Amino acid sequence: MAKGLDKTDWGLFFLRLGIGFGFACIHGLPKLLGGVSTWEKLGANMGHFGIHWQPVFWGFMAMSAEFFGGILLMLGLLVRPAAAIMIINMIVAAATMLYGGHTHKDMAEIFEIFGALSCLLIMGGGNISLRGLLRK
Repeated sequence: MAKGLDKTDWGLFFLRLGIGFGFACIHGLPKLLGGVSTWEKLGANMGHFGIHWQPVFWGFMAMSAEFFGGILLMLGLLVRPAAAIMIINMIVAAATMLYGGHTHKDMAEIFEIFGALSCLLIMGGGNISLRGLLRK
């Protein structure tokens, strides 16, 4: 291993890559390409929290958290803020599924992602990151 890097850095690196890629490419990109109609449907989920105004704005924010947050995770920049915003997305997703009649078993992916993002929120991105390179 390179000097100064340990298994925690490598673990955070692979965690960031996996979660970041999943968010940016699998969740965020289709919503980005879906445009305004997709953002409006996505933003309507804020109604579960009593927020009914500007669903396009909230959908755009959710898509941005997923797509751009995923890119930030992969790069290792602003990992903690990106993870925090993405956790909020997971809370809204969980509420949407619960209101939709889904069971806790159906929400396994949300719980798993929530756990991984919580680790990144607590630990940051590690030294194998663009931020780590910029610090040096």
